[in-house]
Amino acid sequence: MVTVVDYGIGNVFSVRNVFEKLGVRTELTSDSNKIINADHLILPGVGAFSVGMENLTKANLVEPVKEFVKKGNPFLGICLGMQMLLDKSYEFGEFQGLGLIEGTVERIQIPRSKDSSKYKIPHIGWSEIEATSEGQNWTGTILEQTQSTDSFYFVHSYSVRTKKPENLLATAMYGDFPIQAAISNENIFGVQFHPEKSGNFGFKVLNSFLNI
Repeated sequence: MVTVVDYGIGNVFSVRNVFEKLGVRTELTSDSNKIINADHLILPGVGAFSVGMENLTKANLVEPVKEFVKKGNPFLGICLGMQMLLDKSYEFGEFQGLGLIEGTVERIQIPRSKDSSKYKIPHIGWSEIEATSEGQNWTGTILEQTQSTDSFYFVHSYSVRTKKPENLLATAMYGDFPIQAAISNENIFGVQFHPEKSGNFGFKVLNSFLNI
């Protein structure tokens, strides 16, 4: 069973529906014991970083999430849930994150060029992802069934910047701006795109998560 963190923010129903199509039961909960003892845990999220962290803190779920991570079971952050894995965000100020992966969250900056007017903020739509280095091995990760150039659905104005190159799994280009599309740190995974809205490619990502 997959446990989904309920902290009053996030696209939880579409995430749960995808797992139902995969034949997997889900539980939406804010119970700290259920979160700590989950088999697979998902932190979804849409909206502002500060609101997400405030809600998670008010629900007394920051420490249970960290306790779950220490167990070594698979953990997945989606969109805002991915951004909250990092140390801090500069969205509408400076706010502390969960600190599970070193790095920051910063606004997408499209370099000025003759084509820059085509790229609006937020970044909304389908973008191809690519391995961060030639021949990178995605075996054992959420991208195990994914191919470079598979397309996924993005909706965001801010992008993560991991401190360590080894934490970066995949990138996507929005104009000339590189988006960190997928990140990892041992049993922790994060995707900036929405796998639950990305059709068969998204199904494969979630299925790979189940098999970790």
